[in-house]
Amino acid sequence: MDGQLTAFTAVAAGMVTMPGADFAVVVRNALDSRRAGVATAFGVAGGLLVHTALAVAGLAAVLVAVPALFGAVQLLGGGYLLYLGARALIGAFHRPAATSDAAADGTTATEGTPADTGQPAAPLGTARSLRQGFLANALNPKAPVLFLSLLPQFVPAGQPALPRTLLLAALVVAMALVWFPVVALLVDRLGTWLRRPRVARALQATTGALLTVLGGVLLAEVVLA
Repeated sequence: MDGQLTAFTAVAAGMVTMPGADFAVVVRNALDSRRAGVATAFGVAGGLLVHTALAVAGLAAVLVAVPALFGAVQLLGGGYLLYLGARALIGAFHRPAATSDAAADGTTATEGTPADTGQPAAPLGTARSLRQGFLANALNPKAPVLFLSLLPQFVPAGQPALPRTLLLAALVVAMALVWFPVVALLVDRLGTWLRRPRVARALQATTGALLTVLGGVLLAEVVLA
């Protein structure tokens, strides 16, 4: 039994499932539709593929060694998370408050009233959702540093580094390809309850606040560095 591989699997599982920007973006888009949530999940996995590939190729070391490049990526990542967070917060506070939970309970509103506008007027497209998931992960400047420092720790002495790191990278991406679609499908499964106006507003506001805070932290680190 490969003890190091088992240990890495446990560490990687914790990293992938830990709530953060990726989780928040998937949940936010899954509230729009199952297709949007699953597309976002695949986008996140694509971003992880980029980070792990960079770590395997050693290119992440360049990012670490060039502070200006690292800072630029950090600014882009922080700015993008702030953008997503602001959109989520705006969407939460612009959801019609007059719509009660009656729609979710099966009752209908009078025709012509705004009560049937609890859902977004323009659902997210698959391509846009995929792009949001990818960028939210790919623009995280800490990810390549993390993988660059983490992967070598689980390469046994005397083993070729490239095949082993490829295996470890593949494990991370595989976990993401399972975990984030499951999150999206679970949100969609609970959609009747989660899309009740009050619940949806609270959840969208929470994910928006989380994305805004994470983006603000990234930008603050650049400014205060």
